[in-house]
Amino acid sequence: MKLLKTAIEEVVILEPELFGDNRGYFKETYSQQLFDTLVRPIRFVQDNESKSRYGVVRGLHFQKGKYAQSKLVRVISGRVLDVAVDIRQGSPTFGRHVAVELSGENHRMLFIPRGFAHGFAVLSEETVFQYKCDNYYAPQAEGGIAWDDPTLRIDWQLAMQDIILSEKDRSYPFLNDSTELFDYHIDYYA
Repeated sequence: MKLLKTAIEEVVILEPELFGDNRGYFKETYSQQLFDTLVRPIRFVQDNESKSRYGVVRGLHFQKGKYAQSKLVRVISGRVLDVAVDIRQGSPTFGRHVAVELSGENHRMLFIPRGFAHGFAVLSEETVFQYKCDNYYAPQAEGGIAWDDPTLRIDWQLAMQDIILSEKDRSYPFLNDSTELFDYHIDYYA
């Protein structure tokens, strides 16, 4: 497994090693020991999967307070633009984002730590997306930031007329209007 840094130190890309031959390939998608060594010690407790069609934008989501989640995300088939936004007030990278293409072909995974909003845009006809979470889903702690907040300057790589959103994702506030953000000086892993 290779670790690649991004413009925001805590958000990292993981590239598994592929072992291939005329039959196909094998890859190790997760090793607790390796992840703890490369990234940080985390205990993932829930795996999720979604299937989406071209143009779907999901996000930007997070869970608040004691329900905050880290995510390790990857694409099984298809292609997405995956985005992590720093929503930790007081952070030197507050309001900045990392955008990475994840696909069934490049096998990359993105680690999104607690204190970040997460979303993705489907760039292929159909995508199967999987992610691990280090905290259970808590509907009472759901939060979000507007996917189209102009201050974030995210290029979702989709034409506006092709974007498909849920009603919930349409209703989230802009970052500067949100009252439910994280504090950079609090350790949400403690």
